Amino acid sequence: MLTLIFSGQMFRSSHNSVCTTADCVTAAARLLQNMDKSVKPCDNFYQYACGGWLERHVIPETSSRHSVFDILRDKLEIVLKGVLETENEQDRNAIKKAKVLYNSCMNESLIEQRDSQPLLQLIERIGDWPVASDDWNTTTEEAWSLEDTLAKLTARFHKKVLLDMYVWTDDRDSRRHIIYIDQPGLGMPSRDYYFNDGNYKKVREAYLHFMVSIAKITREDRNLTQDDDRVWEEMMQVLELETDIANATSPAEERQDVTVLYNKMTLGELQSTFSFNGYNWTRFIQGVLSSVSIEVQLEEEVVVYSAPYLEKMNDVLSKHSVRTMQNYLTWQLIIDRVNSLSRRFKDARARYRKTLYGTTVEDAWWRECVRYVQSSMENAVGALYVRETFAGESKRMVSDLISKIQKAYVETLEELSWMDIPSKEKAKEKAMAIKEHIGYPDHILQEGNQKLDREYAHLNFSEEHYFENILENLKSEAHKSLKKLREPVDPDLWIIGAAVVNAFYSPNRNQIVFPAGILQPPFFSKHQHQALNFGGIGMVIGHEITHGFDDNGRNFDKDGNMLNWWSNYSAEHFKEQSQCMVQQYGNFNWKLAGGQNVSGISTLGENIADNGGIHQAYKAYLKWVEMEGEEPRLPGLDMDYKQLFFLNFAQVWCGAYRPEYASQSIKTDSHSPLEYSLKCQHKAHPRRRSEMSEIGGISIGNRTIPAVERRGYRLACC
Repeated sequence: MLTLIFSGQMFRSSHNSVCTTADCVTAAARLLQNMDKSVKPCDNFYQYACGGWLERHVIPETSSRHSVFDILRDKLEIVLKGVLETENEQDRNAIKKAKVLYNSCMNESLIEQRDSQPLLQLIERIGDWPVASDDWNTTTEEAWSLEDTLAKLTARFHKKVLLDMYVWTDDRDSRRHIIYIDQPGLGMPSRDYYFNDGNYKKVREAYLHFMVSIAKITREDRNLTQDDDRVWEEMMQVLELETDIANATSPAEERQDVTVLYNKMTLGELQSTFSFNGYNWTRFIQGVLSSVSIEVQLEEEVVVYSAPYLEKMNDVLSKHSVRTMQNYLTWQLIIDRVNSLSRRFKDARARYRKTLYGTTVEDAWWRECVRYVQSSMENAVGALYVRETFAGESKRMVSDLISKIQKAYVETLEELSWMDIPSKEKAKEKAMAIKEHIGYPDHILQEGNQKLDREYAHLNFSEEHYFENILENLKSEAHKSLKKLREPVDPDLWIIGAAVVNAFYSPNRNQIVFPAGILQPPFFSKHQHQALNFGGIGMVIGHEITHGFDDNGRNFDKDGNMLNWWSNYSAEHFKEQSQCMVQQYGNFNWKLAGGQNVSGISTLGENIADNGGIHQAYKAYLKWVEMEGEEPRLPGLDMDYKQLFFLNFAQVWCGAYRPEYASQSIKTDSHSPLEYSLKCQHKAHPRRRSEMSEIGGISIGNRTIPAVERRGYRLACC
């Protein structure tokens, strides 16, 4: 579809003026460098738009993928390194703490000197690690409790093993918080790594070697005799347990419908329904919440998101010994902390990651430190980033873009033949009720506002104790989340920090967020053509708005409550057309991922958002041109404003993967691979294809558009 605008011989723009400002020259150079004009756009639009980029950019040895997003993140990290390393006596307390945390991470010589000491102390706090102990069965096993150990992991270390208990907005009542119980994450990226052959088997073997290596180092540092056979046997038992847990989890394709996942019940009902192996739910949940002085009764409501998983837990737990269970729980805590220890531990991790990601060199340590501080102190680091790089007027400009694209979405609703009037009215209400967060929360830059300092007031870091600083952060994050159970929902809460190259939609809040980190070229600039802004951040805005109406977001109303506001007629037609898109994307075979097909089910929400986003942005841009007139051409590019819109849209998705990352991504990522995302969008929509043909001066000919394709197009505009 997209290629047709460029099909055949490119015509000259009717607008003869050429923009020669420095910003226009820079934008033109970027677009030209990224293209491969030797390829016909109708043959391979992705290669046409990104071929030059792919030729000039090699995946770094430190990375498993390389894309426009990754380059922007790399540049952002350089900015953060600079501001975190700059001393300023005027820094407020929150900023000072972020810099202390960063300095503690950068103190590599002390980390080496302390070696395994922090880890050995951590192990003792969690009930020890039997494989690295010679007397666990006689000293600890008798008093061991699964409920108490899981509660400790959750409340003290923010680590969810075997069970994922957390507090979040109630899907059915967006004004309050509630306890959720869900299936846990795993040591490897997805359940497929535990069963499949090929690259997955290689990773599984490397994972076992990683486990054994850390266990042997720990035994050595505890001055215990090396018993390699015993260590291998115990770690193989741990992997068998983890494999059983993985097998009990539901695959992503079976977890797409939130209305099916959501099962609300009381704590008493939870105990009677899922009492696997005598598990005491009250003891576990109360053990977690006691850390923030919250008491629960049997009438406390919880939401179970993982009923099929819990139903299988009795069989899983009955197969494995207490010793194996504790080995597994401790390993799951250790695996996250290995990179915070000395080189011996990092080397063991690097060998595993080489097999997992295909990387041969580790990232510069300062990047690891920047990423950690940014992720754990988002608002403090966001304040530093915004002060350094973000232009305040960008907020107003992006807000104006959002308004235009919202209106385009509402206009699109009128065109839909498959949605009835009552559902259209509800959709309009929801679209216009979407709340926007742009750039950064205002309070992080307000000197007289103490909210930022209060957020981190309880944290006390030391430049000599990086490992302990991490543990304090984990405890703080856990307590911050758990306390929300008895607090009202903050409607103004930002769900992500400012120094992030991404954008988000929250169905529970009906909120879209565009952090400062993504508001830069090629997505956005106040100095670049609106064709590029609409094709860049405009497409992202349309994407996030459409998430409110995808296969998940459509289940929530304008206030963020899970509520069926669709008529039966509209809902049935939505599902029918969704299946069309599932089949279309699911037919793409990704050779880089070992010839596996893309999951049309798991990627449905993102695919709907991609298709709807570009349509809305384009519609809004044409409306802008009607009002403001055509923009001047860019130097060296014989393209009109419409072609520039689609070229910039396409180049946002330029990127490459290693095979190892492709094998992981196809099982874990809800997004389609970059290339196939564009392919589907240029094939899926006959109406837009017709528009493109008209623009490019190309005739479609006598080809008949199947009815299923027409429905596919309409779905993208729902």
